[in-house]
Amino acid sequence: MSIKIELKRKALHLTGLTVPAVYLLLGKAYTLTFIGIAFALFVILEPFRVIEEWRDKIKEKLDLYVSPEVVEKIELLENHINDITREHERNRVAAHIYFAAASFIIVYFFPENVAIGAIALATLGDALAAIIGKTFGRHRFSNGKSVEGSLAYFLTGMVILTPLVGILPALIGSLAGTIAEFYNLPPDDNFSNQLAVALAVYLFHL
Repeated sequence: MSIKIELKRKALHLTGLTVPAVYLLLGKAYTLTFIGIAFALFVILEPFRVIEEWRDKIKEKLDLYVSPEVVEKIELLENHINDITREHERNRVAAHIYFAAASFIIVYFFPENVAIGAIALATLGDALAAIIGKTFGRHRFSNGKSVEGSLAYFLTGMVILTPLVGILPALIGSLAGTIAEFYNLPPDDNFSNQLAVALAVYLFHL
């Protein structure tokens, strides 16, 4: 995936920062509702992303009721989505569903500062790791990750977590997130990354 497409993908990925923003502004209950609605919409729309035949049938019906310009815009959006979809996501559950599921679990079960820090780090840290790794990565591992990308994630974690949980928990949480991001832990790194950070920080406090 080229750096241009990676930037487009991460720009969309950064919309995940709306979760900690809603939590800060409106509190836990509204945040759970916000994530729950988003998750439900993602699940409903997901088959249309994966099954091309369904998309074609919808576009055929749209041709009957809307102007050609609208259909063209929908096809343009579809092309953008296809561009930023990784190969392994084309026929399986996409990253945003895993992200929403993990965010719901974390907001529900963990303290506010831990939840906000974990979700913000998983969102921003992942984006910076990918962008810096692709742009400046010179020391690569066998899985394609780079020292530079992993370091970017770790430092992002320290900046985000330290004001929220303190320097030692931030160190542990950043390290846990860096490892989860590096190994792409199953079922998906957008799920495991958030949980790794939240669990590490919470268990350290215990």
